[in-house]
Amino acid sequence: MTPSLTDATLRIENHYAVLTFDRDDVRNALTGTALVDDICSTIEWANNNTDLNCLIITGAGKAFSSGGNIKEMAERRGMFGGSPAELAESYRRGIQRMSRAVFHAEIPLIAAVNGAAVGAGFDLACMCDMRLGSEHTLFGETFINLGIIPGDGGAWFLQRLVGYQRAAELTFSGRLVKADEALALGLLLEVVDANQLLQKAEALAASFAEKPPQALRLSKRLMKSAQRQELNDFLDLCASVQASCHYTEDHATALTSFMEKSPATFSGK
Repeated sequence: MTPSLTDATLRIENHYAVLTFDRDDVRNALTGTALVDDICSTIEWANNNTDLNCLIITGAGKAFSSGGNIKEMAERRGMFGGSPAELAESYRRGIQRMSRAVFHAEIPLIAAVNGAAVGAGFDLACMCDMRLGSEHTLFGETFINLGIIPGDGGAWFLQRLVGYQRAAELTFSGRLVKADEALALGLLLEVVDANQLLQKAEALAASFAEKPPQALRLSKRLMKSAQRQELNDFLDLCASVQASCHYTEDHATALTSFMEKSPATFSGK
């Protein structure tokens, strides 16, 4: 059963899906909307849907996501209201749920960054496995400009993408980064014409969707494990996972397809 969403739409294609933020009225802000709930619900659904091999995340309108709602922040309402202890709990039960959910997504996530992605919106894009952009893409780790820090854990994700030195410069300056620089820094996989952005993202998703589902999910899990394990421990894990893969039906199908030079249809078994 597909998730019930409030501020986003979900389109399901052949083994991949497109989650589109639909709050252009607030530039797809992640606070003061139901977008965090929608993201978490969609990823939980995707993790449990073995027929799905990839999820694209994008925004409707001019922005990918403006992050936190500045007006609510200034008025100390919504998740920004209450005592310091209450605020900390709001972060844990609010936007940090998104960070954990995206990090634990079992399938590849593609951010099709259609416009500005600043603050927590930038961090969300960085949490995805890859990012595609257009001439309208604009990134910014802008928390410092408001006298706050990346409360969604953005500092953890950003330095893993661009290294500590560049992440420090972006975080301490709060400056904006246009698409061409974002490509050079490795924040974007590719920059395409705005009219082609979603088409390019879907072509990439479709290429993942054709692969053996178990091997795809296991490959992502291993890549995540590699970020926090010593080599010897990781090699032991790889040996065990690989042994299991050799006994799957999809492995046998892939071998037959390769040797016979014929298309393969994978069962996920």
